[in-house]
Amino acid sequence: MAVRDPSQPPPNFLTMPRKLKKGYYVKGQFVAEGSELDLELKRELKGTDTQSRTDLKRESTELQKLGEDLLTLRADLLARLDLSDKFRDAIAEARRITNFEGKRRQMQFIGKLMRLLEPEVLESVRAALDEQLNGSAHENMVLHQSEQWRDRMIADDDAVAEWINNFPQTDIQQLRTLVRQARKDAPPKDRAAESKGLAPRQGRSYREIFQLVRAQLSGENDSPLEPDDENLKPFA
Repeated sequence: MAVRDPSQPPPNFLTMPRKLKKGYYVKGQFVAEGSELDLELKRELKGTDTQSRTDLKRESTELQKLGEDLLTLRADLLARLDLSDKFRDAIAEARRITNFEGKRRQMQFIGKLMRLLEPEVLESVRAALDEQLNGSAHENMVLHQSEQWRDRMIADDDAVAEWINNFPQTDIQQLRTLVRQARKDAPPKDRAAESKGLAPRQGRSYREIFQLVRAQLSGENDSPLEPDDENLKPFA
């Protein structure tokens, strides 16, 4: 056995050859296989892949649902959308098909077309469907203002004068007659119903004032729109 001469300097272990570790580089940093960093990177990579598949499936399901909803879209809203003739023909064909299997295949085709749309077109599709469901911002504002004007005029003659001043084209005699009749028809307060969140049942004049006001605010004097019961609830 060789004995090291104590008078000689110890060997430089840094210069001694050693077995190279297996690994790879990430952004200039060496990552040894089996190291904690290697395991962490692999966990992150696996998680990213799983999330991507989930996102793709969710997106595909949403686009398929949007395609189905397009079949119910009003003609005027559908006309605004930047869709190809091929897409419009596919929607028209899906509306005509009554056979279950044929309908299913056609909807799959529409789903594929949905995935080819540009993001801004998809956003316009969502906006059109939302407008059909909830009404446009302008329509909602008109409804809100119509409710306010109706309730104010029934409660106060000054509000009637203010309305006539703002809208001189109004049939003044008709408006005053409707207001008087609405005041006569006003139901007595029902505290039990109010506690349950129920709106009191109003008479015909109450609804006709709403129609008149809404028609004026919407610029539809010749064909006032019929309000639904939800819009006839007193404004809070």
